[in-house]
Amino acid sequence: MKSYMAKGETVEHSWYVVDAQDMVLGRLSSQVAAILRGKHKPIYTPHVDTGDHVIIVNAGKVRLTGKKLDQKKHIHHTGYPGGIREVSYRTLMANKPEFAVYEAIRRMMPKGPLGDKMLKKVRIYAGPEHKNAAQMPQPLTLK
Repeated sequence: MKSYMAKGETVEHSWYVVDAQDMVLGRLSSQVAAILRGKHKPIYTPHVDTGDHVIIVNAGKVRLTGKKLDQKKHIHHTGYPGGIREVSYRTLMANKPEFAVYEAIRRMMPKGPLGDKMLKKVRIYAGPEHKNAAQMPQPLTLK
């Protein structure tokens, strides 16, 4: 019996919209990362982009469990000597909730050119409205 290998040019990419209101950040991002990779499809092939497009709305209403809002820090470096910066997730969620959700998803994706290509298929909006109605996305409820 032969294994099926998907070809990149024959894969159909669907569009889904996910309402992130009252969802836990880590659980949301792990499930969205699996959809972006295509692991929910029977034609999943590790070296081919078989995933679907995902639109996340209400990213500003996502939850963090426990004391993560105050204890978890987002750390980045400016590129200059002594340029390490850290921001608590309470501040990050208040100012840039889309970035917090995007970073959680990005860190769960494979590293390299294929992961970068897969990551371009996610669109995140802080409010309930999105600009991708022309693609006719189907609502998707995550567990």
